[in-house]
Amino acid sequence: MGYVRPRELTEALAFLAEAPATVLAGGTDVFPALGDRPAPGRVLDLTAIAALKGIAQDGGNWRFGAAVTWAEVLRADLPPQFDALKQAARQVGSVQIQTTGTLAGNLCNASPAADGVPVLLALDASVELASTAGTRTLPLAGFIAGPRRTALAPGEIVTAIRVPVLGGEVWSGFGKLGARAYLVISIVSLAGVIRFEADRVVAARLAVGACSPVPVRLPELEAALSGRHRASLVQAVEAVHFAALQPIDDVRATAAYRREAVMALARRMLDGSAP
Repeated sequence: MGYVRPRELTEALAFLAEAPATVLAGGTDVFPALGDRPAPGRVLDLTAIAALKGIAQDGGNWRFGAAVTWAEVLRADLPPQFDALKQAARQVGSVQIQTTGTLAGNLCNASPAADGVPVLLALDASVELASTAGTRTLPLAGFIAGPRRTALAPGEIVTAIRVPVLGGEVWSGFGKLGARAYLVISIVSLAGVIRFEADRVVAARLAVGACSPVPVRLPELEAALSGRHRASLVQAVEAVHFAALQPIDDVRATAAYRREAVMALARRMLDGSAP
């Protein structure tokens, strides 16, 4: 059988263990990538598997099922640490794409410009993987191996994304620059998650998209923000904090423009964290 839509995860894993197949969740990346080529011979449709759905707090983590859509993220009652994820969700394509496209699909597509990846990096997310051999969990930074490449082994699928619960006063934000406001691939994107105590930064995580082969954290800027009062965060941003990025020239922008743009985006985003 070339196309299956199982209701149980065990059925899906057994089908995938038999032979390679195209895994379909929302299909918003899979179908456009086909172009004029014929449909794949084996397709595993995950949309009927209840175990891959839902958002819930599970102990010290939030668990997002692999089939959770961007529209479901927007509707979910989530704490402020996920404000950035909701902001990114509003910019993932059109409303139709948000209703169909999934968080896990955005990760598995492994685009350097994926809107969800910088946010989930800043949230310290990990990826839950399953096969007939069992389950394992990888940090998101270890899951995305390069442009359009992931650490998925043969026979594995993503089953969930896990994000540690953050206590205290948490602010998060996301911004992207494109040729227009919506329905556009990022020229550069930036996400931040900052925890404050008495208006001073006690922990900061920032990640950039579309400026390197994979979205990356900004450890130098994170260190520069530590201990600062929230009213002075913009002044901490310096060009040296972005020196490790590897932007490219392409049809959307030059590397030099991206370097300037990400600094401006960082200052704008951090300015927005002030009350």
